[in-house]
Amino acid sequence: MGAALTDALILSDLTLGYDGHPAVHHLSGRFPAGSLTAVCGPNGAGKSTLIKGLAGALLPLGGAIDRGGLRAGDIGYLPQAAEIDRSFPIDVFDFVSLGRIRRAGLFGRIGAADALAAQAAIVAVGLEGFEHRQIGALSGGQTQRVLFARLMAQDASVILLDEPFVAVDERTMADLLALIGKWHAERRTIVAVLHDFSLVRAHFPDTLLLARECVAWGPTADALSPGNLAVARVMSEAFDEDARDCERAA
Repeated sequence: MGAALTDALILSDLTLGYDGHPAVHHLSGRFPAGSLTAVCGPNGAGKSTLIKGLAGALLPLGGAIDRGGLRAGDIGYLPQAAEIDRSFPIDVFDFVSLGRIRRAGLFGRIGAADALAAQAAIVAVGLEGFEHRQIGALSGGQTQRVLFARLMAQDASVILLDEPFVAVDERTMADLLALIGKWHAERRTIVAVLHDFSLVRAHFPDTLLLARECVAWGPTADALSPGNLAVARVMSEAFDEDARDCERAA
């Protein structure tokens, strides 16, 4: 596995956004090594923006993210399925193998051990026999399995998941939840954007409830209390989309 287990993602007064418009305001806290955390909140709460920031795909407008010495290959990022260009001519095996290339660097080459790791990941997500199928020919659930296989091949210490269960069937969800449970047992740090509170309560010990700002962050039962959920709704409804500063909406 990538980095030492003492590593964690530490956020210090973090503000993230686009074109000067903040979407996540003054967020401070930490994702300890080995933790399993859901990021929840109303639509437009900044959840995907936060994941992009943690992944390094979006630079802070203010504050900082301390990744504890993690290298790029130590952080695995699963974007929303809509962000995947399924028209690109690549088959399942080569797509999963990209996880190994990221660890090797821009000019890294896939060797025999990397090919074995990619194949093992394909088998682990239940897609054996699909190695030469184009990703554009896959169903929504199969596409999510391939994305998880790419993460497995990467063997990252920190795994960031942006809405990993959208448009998947119950069997696929159960299989992918089992894989997340396996990663958690291996003491990897997992952060996932999720909307289903019942699923979060059943499978995720910790939750960050976000509404542009932190509403609550801690044990899931406490973070997703009725009072906190009501506060999150009010904060989200009060936010001014035209605001350019980082102050809480009145």
